[in-house]
Order: sequence, then C-alpha cells, then structure tokens
Amino acid sequence: MSIRLDELLALPIPDLEHNYSERDTMLYALGTGFGADPMDASELAFVYEEGLRASPTLATVVAWDRSWTARSGIDWPLVVHGDQRLTIHRPLAASAAIVASARISEVLDKGKDKGALVRVETTARERDSGLALWTTSSGFFARGDGGFSAAPMKGQAYPAMPERAPDAVLRARTQPNQALLYRLCGDRNPLHAVPKVAARAGFSQPVLHGLCTYGYACRAVLHGFCDLDPARIEVFDARFSAPVFPGESLQTEMWQDGATVWFRVRCLERDSIVLDNGRALLRMAS
Repeated sequence: MSIRLDELLALPIPDLEHNYSERDTMLYALGTGFGADPMDASELAFVYEEGLRASPTLATVVAWDRSWTARSGIDWPLVVHGDQRLTIHRPLAASAAIVASARISEVLDKGKDKGALVRVETTARERDSGLALWTTSSGFFARGDGGFSAAPMKGQAYPAMPERAPDAVLRARTQPNQALLYRLCGDRNPLHAVPKVAARAGFSQPVLHGLCTYGYACRAVLHGFCDLDPARIEVFDARFSAPVFPGESLQTEMWQDGATVWFRVRCLERDSIVLDNGRALLRMAS
C-alpha cells in the first residue's frame, strides 16, 4: 500500500467533544504507577478525591479517538507509536468539558520497504471558554506505507542524552496486569490484552502501552524535580525505543539542565532502553 500524500494531509477529522471526570483522572494515575505504595501519602493527591490533581500526561488519553484511521489509507495493523510530544498550555483540571481538534500535521516518506512517519496533532480547548488547554503531537511509524515520494525524507533529529551520570533515578515495578488496567484509559488495542494477538505480532505475551511507560516517566520527573506539582511541567516529549512487558521494572534516569530535564527509561530485567530522548520543560515554581 502506498500513501496518497495530499489526501492524507487533507483528511478531515471531526472535532470531538468530551467530558472527563475525577474518576478518569484517578484511573489514569493508578494505570501509570501512582498509588502503588498505599503508605506513600505524597501520591494521594493523584488517586484520592480530596484535593485531586491530574498528572500532565493524562492529556494523552483524554478524548482518545482513532475512528478516523479507517479512512486514512494507512495499513494500521502495521503501525507502531514512534514518539509522543505534549505541550501543556494550562495545568490540567481534575475534571473538565473539552473540545479536541485533530489534524495530520506531517507525513514523511522513509523510503520503499522502510515505511513512513505520520504525525497527528491534537489541541484540546475548554468547551465553554475556548481556551487552549494542551496540544499533543503523536508520531506514528507506518511500516507498510513507504515509497510514495521521489526520495526518502528526513524528520527532526531527537536530542542526545547527557553522557554524565544521572542527577536522579526512580525505579518502579509494573504489575502483571498493568496493560489490562491502563487500557481502560482509552487504548483498547488487543495487542495489549490478547495473547494470540500479541503472538501474531511477534511477541511472547501482550505488551505494555508505550504511553503507559511515558506516564511512568512523567511520574518520575514529578517526584525528582517538581515536588509532585503537576503545574510545573510545560512540555513532555519522548521517543518509544523498545517494548515493555507487564510486570517488568522501569528505571527512569534524569538529568537537569536549568529548566530542562532530560530523561530516559530502562527496563531493568533486560537492561534495555525502552523510552529515550526524553525532554521535560519546567515552569518556575510559584
């Protein structure tokens, strides 16, 4: 299959109105590692209704919608999530009524038999005021759709990680049922739940959502450099570099450079970097 570039860039994606609740906010936090230690009172603010706070990366699952993919012409079963970018315009409320507007913002041909990068940008606005709340930019690698242009195209280079020892490290163990819990936040892809589907994709068992690992990384940055204040995070970007299996241990390694925190996530059991080239931009503490 070959992408029809002009048609894909012009693909209409209807706006989506969505209400998310305090229950959604707490479920997402539980799905990304908050509350794993019931005696850690510092994380209650993310999983308990009194004074509830939303993790910034909740924005990646609010108004989850892939209904347009059937009209895209992309061979979607061969698509993998390549990277995720997030800009927070206003700190997320624990509940809100929003309107999400999505568009395909970039399509890059990596070459015949090498696939294509398709980037989807979504901006969420407060439904009543129209104020912009956040913008996500999701880079998808369409492995079966390259070769539609005259020459391969190059995308933006990812930032290199510092070579010194990390300034902070946080370890967390995922649960064997972590993907089954996290999928309730929106992404119901059977790859994360059904062993037969995972086997057809070449995996020994269902894999954890990359965005779940991304949420674990945000939790680590909140602990390491934000005093668990989600309003401190303005930008949160990362690249998905390897799969994680539910039950494995994640080590987030972080470096601070002024208002920037660089980060990556390592699976300890396999000593594999599973999330790389991470960048969090922090707001000054009030």
